[in-house]
Amino acid sequence: MGSTTKEVQPQPLHPGKTWTVGRYIARRLAEIGVNDVFTVPGDFNLLLLDELLADPEIQLRGCCNELNAGYAADGYARCRGVGACVVTFTVGGLSVINAIAGAYSENLPLICLVGGPNSNDYGTNHILHHTLGLPDFSQEYRCFKEVTCAQVVIQNLDDAQELIDRAVSAAIFQSKPVYVSVCCNLANVAHPSFAKDPIPFSVTQGPEFKRSVCLDAAVEAAAKIMNAAVKPVLVAGSKLHVAKASPAFEKLADACGYAVAMMPDAKGRISEALPHFIGTYWGCVSSSCTSEIVESADCYLFAGPVFNDYSSVGYSLLLHKSKSITVQPDRVTIGEGMSFGCVLMRDFFKALAERVERNTTSFENYERMYVPLGTLRNEKEGEPIKTLTLFKHIQAMLTPENVVLAETGDSWFNCQKLRLPQGCGFEFQMQYGSIGWAVGATLGYAQAAGKDKRVISCIGDGSFQVTAQDVSTMIRYGHHTIIFLLNNGGYTIEVEIHDGPYNIIKNWNYTGLIEAFHNGEGKLFTYKVKTEADLITAISAAEKEKDSLCFIEVILNKDDTSKELLEWGSRVATANGRPHNPQ
Repeated sequence: MGSTTKEVQPQPLHPGKTWTVGRYIARRLAEIGVNDVFTVPGDFNLLLLDELLADPEIQLRGCCNELNAGYAADGYARCRGVGACVVTFTVGGLSVINAIAGAYSENLPLICLVGGPNSNDYGTNHILHHTLGLPDFSQEYRCFKEVTCAQVVIQNLDDAQELIDRAVSAAIFQSKPVYVSVCCNLANVAHPSFAKDPIPFSVTQGPEFKRSVCLDAAVEAAAKIMNAAVKPVLVAGSKLHVAKASPAFEKLADACGYAVAMMPDAKGRISEALPHFIGTYWGCVSSSCTSEIVESADCYLFAGPVFNDYSSVGYSLLLHKSKSITVQPDRVTIGEGMSFGCVLMRDFFKALAERVERNTTSFENYERMYVPLGTLRNEKEGEPIKTLTLFKHIQAMLTPENVVLAETGDSWFNCQKLRLPQGCGFEFQMQYGSIGWAVGATLGYAQAAGKDKRVISCIGDGSFQVTAQDVSTMIRYGHHTIIFLLNNGGYTIEVEIHDGPYNIIKNWNYTGLIEAFHNGEGKLFTYKVKTEADLITAISAAEKEKDSLCFIEVILNKDDTSKELLEWGSRVATANGRPHNPQ
């Protein structure tokens, strides 16, 4: 993920400009790096949208529905470090909330702005449209309390500046979404507090002395264990990005010489060009020989791990807590005993790199046992294309100017096997795993990246049907993304966990649908792929169509799945089906 914020400096006042609550919010968004806000209009947020539009640094990006606006803000935050969306009260808020929950689970700073009721309606018995038909307007607020780290409702202007700053600061420094509701009749109202230069953001991490003492103790304890180990390893986890500690982790990896693996949700968080990188650690569906090296180590340092049933393949990892050093963004835990708080991950890695002794044993063991994968044969002329063949050609496409987005499903496993060139990004939503995420996230990421990166999205047909509409928004704003639509006729990931007739979906003419979205406006290239020759033709054309949205539908056999999905699905199914234990 990109850097979270740029350094915030007070903005010069413009003589004669009226600073309203809406314009103040716009100024704060621009200061933290949000220049595109994803919106769906509704009568409660229209004045707020007007005020945001009045800021020359803010562009509104209209989406087809609130869910996709939230997903787009999620994707934008993955590229820029923070994102924002605007919806209307309750009917829009409860629609966007699934995307906000996903951003919460993935530790993404996101500002969810809601246009709320007229301030005079609070505390009355009025029943308003777009609500649940009750005079209590707090249902939306209470729902968002569960999926955001801060919630504010602007019902008057005297404390609006403080509440807005509090929410934005919380989003940035806790790396979580926040909820900001602005009464519809206040968005365009001026207040003296908005005419003053704001105080720049700041954060206090606690007393320097306490932090220094805890850091020294944690480094001392960890270095003692790591230097005594025979074949230690490092494993990168997803929370490296929350702690902004990837560079420090890579510095430690260079210093120690250990074999370096990554958990699946950490793909894209560290360089795969590290000299001792050995692939993805994902239990029984790991890269070749990676699980053997990690699980046989006598010491493993996990940097920001999340051990859930998906990442642990149904809780089947063969790890021992007594051998582990677990580093979270502000805490270090060693084995089953010592735990050190008030320790920032990046500070810990920087200090540990100076204390750890170089030991290449685990990587040497990996080199002895690793056998490179064989070359995939070319398919026969006219033979239906296979998933392995598709991803062989996607691998050949990748450059430092790309970022890969993988939708929930078999794309997880196939994209995980892609070897990313230095500088090539990677994003997927593993913790929340919401099907449909990738369309909106692709929109948001591509909008944030502009011409600097060309997004390659791999999306299954089942997921695509959930949120397909906003491909039209990508065309509208001139995106040059390449979407591979994997059409295998159903929810394949669910089939491998538990099959049933509910996993079969109605087939669409996907290329025809996207051409209907295009409707003669914008730049679009589509191709329907049935053979390897078709794929070669489609990719060659897409690479030449540098300024067009490229949509490539790939027709696959419904039973063509990765071996990793078969294994993973059976283990997750076993975990889901454990008999009830009344104790």
